[in-house]
Amino acid sequence: MSIVQTTRPPAVPSTKVANFKPTLLQTEEHHLCPGCGEPVAIRLVLEVILELGLAQNNVCVIGHGCYGSFVMTLDVDCTLCLHGRAPAVSTGVKRMRPDVAVWTLQGDGDMTSEGLAEILHATARGENITCIMLNNGVFGDTGGQMTASSVIGQRTKNTLEGRDAAYHGYPIVICDMVASMQGSAYVARGSVHNAAAIAQTKRLIRKGFQRQLEKKGLSLVEILTMCPTGWFVPAAGGADYMMESLGKTYPLGEIKDVAAAA
Repeated sequence: MSIVQTTRPPAVPSTKVANFKPTLLQTEEHHLCPGCGEPVAIRLVLEVILELGLAQNNVCVIGHGCYGSFVMTLDVDCTLCLHGRAPAVSTGVKRMRPDVAVWTLQGDGDMTSEGLAEILHATARGENITCIMLNNGVFGDTGGQMTASSVIGQRTKNTLEGRDAAYHGYPIVICDMVASMQGSAYVARGSVHNAAAIAQTKRLIRKGFQRQLEKKGLSLVEILTMCPTGWFVPAAGGADYMMESLGKTYPLGEIKDVAAAA
């Protein structure tokens, strides 16, 4: 068996043989910090949209967070909304254009801290939209403060000793809440911490869009993403830290699928 040594650079440099940039991404340049997992997650969503033939038939509603700058580089119809209001805005878009695949792009601060009521009421109504939540447990765009999804013991800019349940309360596990409601069709949680997780997450995103196309109800796909800057860890250590902290509170996999239960 041939073993590839990965502890040092290869003697012969690799050669790029193809362009792997999704056609719906106008540039691979971005301003996000080294080690950030959000660009990987967004790339997966775009790949799914292309593969499902929705490139010319989708609308993205973007919340407030570091990912908001992607509104300038995504080659899809996008609109920004007030903090946390993406599910409500998406409701209006979907009801006016039921033929269009409507999806939200939100962070955990945007969805669970600022917009908890919006995602819950959209689920209660069974809106046929697909919601993507990028969860790193911090308000990255405003400096790395604690969110409602920050886990117990997690360091943030305003919980330097770690989140304390007695003082700050417990994290809101939004997927479990949405999955318990009748209006939800598909709920899953993925990650981008390694290649296997990335492949799995893409499959989860695909199902989230498929259930919308089948008019089953609201889909929510949570994606754990790295934020080394907000966590006070080196960029290379972000993936390990994420799974040692958020990964223990938020297990990966499918949580609800009405198609499987039928």
